[in-house]
Amino acid sequence: MKLPAQLYRQFDADYSRDVPGEGYGGWHDVEVELAPAHTALVVMHAWDSGQPGEFPGWRRAVEYTPRAEKILCDVFPPLLSAVRNSPLPVFHVVGGRDYYSHLPGYVPTKPTPLPQVAADPAYHALQQLRHDHATPGAHNAADATAGFARLDFAPNARPLAHEGIAENGEQLAALCRAHGINHLIYVGFAINWCLLMSPGGMVDLKRHGCLCSTIAEAVTAVENRETAREEREKQQALWRVAVEFGFVFNLPDFLKALPTLSQ
Repeated sequence: MKLPAQLYRQFDADYSRDVPGEGYGGWHDVEVELAPAHTALVVMHAWDSGQPGEFPGWRRAVEYTPRAEKILCDVFPPLLSAVRNSPLPVFHVVGGRDYYSHLPGYVPTKPTPLPQVAADPAYHALQQLRHDHATPGAHNAADATAGFARLDFAPNARPLAHEGIAENGEQLAALCRAHGINHLIYVGFAINWCLLMSPGGMVDLKRHGCLCSTIAEAVTAVENRETAREEREKQQALWRVAVEFGFVFNLPDFLKALPTLSQ
């Protein structure tokens, strides 16, 4: 399966410039050849966040929800249909609450708990300060809690019966080993947050030896006031994928290449 992809030339810094990093080559196209037997699509945290009026406090703290809903509506149906008609498997990474353990693709495993450092009253006070003044804000907390209490797959991202489901990096790595997968192409929400850092995200799976790529049109990012208009956090996250984890694919190129696998 050959298709174009994007990488970022993080070289050469030019020390004759006032800002040496401005000498970097930047974004460029490469042709890659994927091995279908060793590549999978990962749908991560593609959640049903409720109707616009259901949890207003949650939406006030998670501004990317409308962008995610548009991607779920416009991008996920053709993408998942094309992948499901190809030899590539689809895996699902879940979290937030148990809305998945009854499904046939989920195989429970005993997690390996991480040793925790001891907390003290100052620690709890600092965490509460962050909760109230960073995110989600004290006045939004009840809605965020209520939203997570009914969390579920978005309708356009619900697993099929044979598709593997993982709730952490160990389970996703086990799916990779069982299917012979070493290259994961992540889609879902959000590229600079959950897809990167949450259990089963790129940081976890790189440690298990996987390449971790993404499709630019199938992700959005957590933005802030200074970046939201131009989605600069998404651009930074795509750069991070390209220099640290894998490749950045464009949706039209990916969809065009998939039918060649069945020829």
